[in-house]
Amino acid sequence: MAYDPLPDTDLAAVVTYLEMRERPEIEVPPSTLDLQRIENPAPDRYRELFRLVGAPWLWFSRLMLDDEKLREIISDPKVELYVALDGNARDVGMLELDFREQGQCELAFVGLVPDLSGLGHGRWLLAEAVSRAWRDGVIRVHVHTCSLDHPAALAAYRRAGFIPYKRAVERFPDPRLLGILPKDSAPQVPLLGTDASAAPVSER
Repeated sequence: MAYDPLPDTDLAAVVTYLEMRERPEIEVPPSTLDLQRIENPAPDRYRELFRLVGAPWLWFSRLMLDDEKLREIISDPKVELYVALDGNARDVGMLELDFREQGQCELAFVGLVPDLSGLGHGRWLLAEAVSRAWRDGVIRVHVHTCSLDHPAALAAYRRAGFIPYKRAVERFPDPRLLGILPKDSAPQVPLLGTDASAAPVSER
């Protein structure tokens, strides 16, 4: 067993890749939340939703993109963005489905705000994601998660029918030190170091 030291300015995560190649029997459980598609989202609207859901888990890849590059992705007709709303029409989650690869769908981003954790809404959102991903012409649905995500994420994907098939180690500058996310984001991940220079960052 070997340990590879990291600079205080960097983070590392174990990424697990999962897939399903047959449509499962899907029963979407009831929820008090509503899922609505956002057509042609403005970059600022997208970033607001992305930060709301992803900052507690250090999602940052889309925040590295300028308006043009971000719009190129989220305005693609083969990329579908949904927002989860509570009874007060408050944004509480997001789902992004990517059909750009022929015959496949990636659950690019799926998540809820932390205060809804443990209430069954995550099971509902994931069931909605799988149900909407499987459509005519799709023969594979895939997703990846990492050790910085919600601790229940991997088990939830497996329970939904996804099968792990590959792992990788990802290393990247801490987005809090780059100023991409607030320094109080993800308090469960210790913040080390005091400065970091902008450097190429791999997409999560």
